[in-house]
Amino acid sequence: MLNVLSLVSYQFLPPKMGGQKCIALGNKYLAKHLNLTCITTANNVSDENVNYSVFNFLSNSKLRYINFFYFFKIKAFIKKNRISHIIIEHPYYGWLAIFLKIFCGVQLIVRSHNIEANRFKTIGKWWWKLLWQYERFVHKFADLSFFITEEDSNYAIYSFGLDKKKCVVVTYGFELECPPHLQLRNDSKASIKSTFKIADEDLIILFNGGLDYKPNQDALDVILKQINPLLIANNRFKYKIIICGKNLPSSYNNLQSYQSQNIIYAGFVDDISTYYLAADIFINPVIDGGGIKTKIVEALGYNVSLVSTKSGAIGISNQITGNKMTIIADNNWNEFAATIQKIDPNDNIPESFFNHFYWGKIAEKAYNTIKEI
Repeated sequence: MLNVLSLVSYQFLPPKMGGQKCIALGNKYLAKHLNLTCITTANNVSDENVNYSVFNFLSNSKLRYINFFYFFKIKAFIKKNRISHIIIEHPYYGWLAIFLKIFCGVQLIVRSHNIEANRFKTIGKWWWKLLWQYERFVHKFADLSFFITEEDSNYAIYSFGLDKKKCVVVTYGFELECPPHLQLRNDSKASIKSTFKIADEDLIILFNGGLDYKPNQDALDVILKQINPLLIANNRFKYKIIICGKNLPSSYNNLQSYQSQNIIYAGFVDDISTYYLAADIFINPVIDGGGIKTKIVEALGYNVSLVSTKSGAIGISNQITGNKMTIIADNNWNEFAATIQKIDPNDNIPESFFNHFYWGKIAEKAYNTIKEI
């Protein structure tokens, strides 16, 4: 059996946000095929859901990214445990992984959650060009690059000059193999409507995301200032929009005042699955940030109808989502609001969605690729 080391440079256990779930669930399902060990930061906390060994070798300090002494400790660990492959998340620990590849003779795999440099470019970071050069260098040194979307893979092949044979799409996934039972959705809907005193005839429209992230803040502004006023204008359309997400900036302290305008701010919730199960429609008016939007995969997996911008739906083909996903051109908020009012929430997500996004199939594809390099 292959001995693989997952090197994760930040907290992802227990997983709460989409990127954290990508690592935690990707590792969980990959560990069913090979002997996986993870080295990560001190603030990670594993539990009974973690089916692989976790070693908290790395500090929580920002200086961990330039601490060369980790090389010697991890090198000894690799030798002792006969590690044959290293997987790193993002390019940030690329320098360390490259040294380990050279001096330990291991195969290097870079799992890219998006093109990091381009993501920082879209949110206005001046140093994105420096990151672009570094990201390109790390990927060119890798034996294998996993990309979360076909778009990212194609970009890396042509812009970074990568070998197409070394680039594989290993997407974000969903844990269920089929849509949840209708009774479970009905029970969750009843619970949420009771909690927030939502009328029986009202549709539940959901938006979820970390609200300290600028693309999500911009999307929230669009919901409040563009989409919701258009929905309110139709007196016959009965709905409530629930906003879930942590770290709401102080500039949004008046969000509770929108309650009279059909907006409910739920804040950070421990179990977001209940809200997905209760929702009739998920909206994603995100137009920047790059990469696949993990909240879209989760919404569709829970059989929630989705309205998204074109940029927000990158990595998810409507050929496998049937009538459950409607894509609107970026910034066309009139059409976005009109589409929300025409959606039939009773349509079902097709089986083809799970054939592509079920974690078990994704991990199997990743394993088959790893064992061939």
